[in-house]
Amino acid sequence: MPDSGLHAQEPLQERTPSRRARPLRILAITNAYPIAEAPASGIFIEQQIKSLREVGLQIDLMFVDRLRQGMRVYFGLRDSLRSQLEKFQPDLVHVMYGGVMADIATRAVDDRPTIVTFHGSDLLGEPMSRPLRRGFARYGVWASWRAARRATRVIAVASRIRNALPQDLDQSKVCTIPCGIDLERFKPLSRRQCRQQLGWNSDMFHILFPSNLGDPVKRPELAEATLGPLKQLGITAEMHYLRRIPNELVPLWLNASDVLLLTSRHEGSPTVVKEALACNVPIVSVDVGDVPERINGIDGCYLARPEAADLATKLSLIYSGHRRVAGRAKITELSLDRVSLRLKYLYEDVVHLQSTDQLRSSQ
Repeated sequence: MPDSGLHAQEPLQERTPSRRARPLRILAITNAYPIAEAPASGIFIEQQIKSLREVGLQIDLMFVDRLRQGMRVYFGLRDSLRSQLEKFQPDLVHVMYGGVMADIATRAVDDRPTIVTFHGSDLLGEPMSRPLRRGFARYGVWASWRAARRATRVIAVASRIRNALPQDLDQSKVCTIPCGIDLERFKPLSRRQCRQQLGWNSDMFHILFPSNLGDPVKRPELAEATLGPLKQLGITAEMHYLRRIPNELVPLWLNASDVLLLTSRHEGSPTVVKEALACNVPIVSVDVGDVPERINGIDGCYLARPEAADLATKLSLIYSGHRRVAGRAKITELSLDRVSLRLKYLYEDVVHLQSTDQLRSSQ
């Protein structure tokens, strides 16, 4: 099966509009989606599904509520999925996360194409977690490998995620498409006005750290350790933790900050980095996920070793130099609508190829 060429670093190619009699029907399955207890969970998936509908696709969402129901949610997943297939009759099933959910879905769906998107821990595991959770995550990686082998096509959100796929996987069915971001919401705003709204001291050097409720993979202790060396350099800095912040307020926090700091041990394609760049906010990060690709060539963004001293040195360069960068121009290719068009083209290719194969087999 030929690669459709839908890679994040390549410009989007225009196509002649499809002449299908009806819009493609896509059943989207996800276990990450905003709920009252976790309004920021899977917000990027919610936004992408909305954008997919806006480019003319008929999307039916199947939310697997793993957060509230725990592992037992998977026990009846196969039957629920088969029922949804019978009711909606999709042309294609897109599983928007790997692990156990993708394993079950790709086993249950054997009569139409499937696509699985892998985001990070579903292929990288959770090596920093406690033993029990680490064991569950390791099983999730094995489940992801099985799902990847069965799926018609595989999407990795970053090249490092792609490299974590099983070595025996047919690479011609894999493409790299990061999640899109909403450029209408994430855009440069007045730093002074944003700080006034948040009550931040205008004389401080403000560092924004995307914390995830103490997740050890984020290494918050490493981020905090930069404050000492910065003080020795004569820089009075304040660390702000981006956690439990309503998504609609995230642009305000980003624009109020002098820099976004990322110290994670592993990531896929961190959305907050793309959102910061869309706001022209500088980035200091360790070499993780697709961050090197995202900030490559942007003057005023820096990669650092995972050491407090080097991170502080890179932060001091921003303090004494660029407080805004030309990041938005580079991130345009990853807008929600352009990523949705990439997905739409991929769906059309997969469904067309499936129809062609069925026609050939019937002759």
